[in-house]
Amino acid sequence: MSELFGKSAFHMADVGGKTPSNRRALAMGRIFVGEHAFEHIQSGTLPKGDVLKIAEIAGITGAKKTADLIPLCHPLPLEHVAIRLVLEPDTHSVAVYALVACFDKTGVEMEALSAVNASLLTLYDLTKPVEPALTISDISLLLKEGGKKGRWVRPEGLPDAVAEFAKTPAAKPLQGVNCAVITLSDRASDGTYRDLSGPALAEKLQDMGASITSQEVLPDDQQQLEESLRELCTGNQVELIMTTGGTGLTARDITPEAIAAVIEKPAPGFGEVLRNASARTISTAWLSRSIAGVCNQTLIVSLPGSPKAIGECLQIMSPFIGHAVRLASGKKHLGGGAK
Repeated sequence: MSELFGKSAFHMADVGGKTPSNRRALAMGRIFVGEHAFEHIQSGTLPKGDVLKIAEIAGITGAKKTADLIPLCHPLPLEHVAIRLVLEPDTHSVAVYALVACFDKTGVEMEALSAVNASLLTLYDLTKPVEPALTISDISLLLKEGGKKGRWVRPEGLPDAVAEFAKTPAAKPLQGVNCAVITLSDRASDGTYRDLSGPALAEKLQDMGASITSQEVLPDDQQQLEESLRELCTGNQVELIMTTGGTGLTARDITPEAIAAVIEKPAPGFGEVLRNASARTISTAWLSRSIAGVCNQTLIVSLPGSPKAIGECLQIMSPFIGHAVRLASGKKHLGGGAK
């Protein structure tokens, strides 16, 4: 649809095809107020009242109003805004830190920076009656998380006041999990074309902490897939099996039938959440028949057959896949929980 408008001078970025994820951003700024004004701020004796409390509220409002102030910013449903003001006696300054979070398709860096600026300008407004020589500086993004690029921390590191955010993130959700990957494709199995989905799935699982102990390409044959699944589920070889391909509506798409014949305990929520979340970006996701379940303490999950869809599905499952594996296997030491 956007091509109908040609090369317009201004436009909001089209994020319709992106997958939502948990987003966070941490920003800061600083106002230098001088010794006289600093004493008033510290003692709460400025003419207009407690400037620190008012600046904190202003920061929260600033984050919420970002899309109204910056023309090309997307309106975002913010889930958390926190403002921290730190008095710095050595330099007679006040540092402002803003943490903003949401679950959406684009980041919240501008919301965090907007919150910082709103707090600083409020500090300026309430302090200028006793000291007009004020300086605002050091406005910068310190950290952002979420989306395809994951976690970014400012190269100079974080100030001591917020250093806890630089700590190593929580363990990966599949840390310590032995995993098997199976690609279902007639043409990939007979060498007509190279399997791309299996290696993409294995790589993503390794990024989540899993150890890939088995990887194979099978034709779209129900009996052969059932035999492979049962063998993998014998003797606690693996805690997680993920398949890719064969979840559609054609005559050769037999993956759901094979998994249904093997599992003892269905886990319908996997297919439901994958279809629901994926359909936000592509309507044909409703045609997917992805299913999941447990066989002999091994969790089996079927995914679509494209590398792009695999990445999106794993991102959707990352908050709960580790917990599901631990419940299915009974091995509470597995995994570290999603960030």
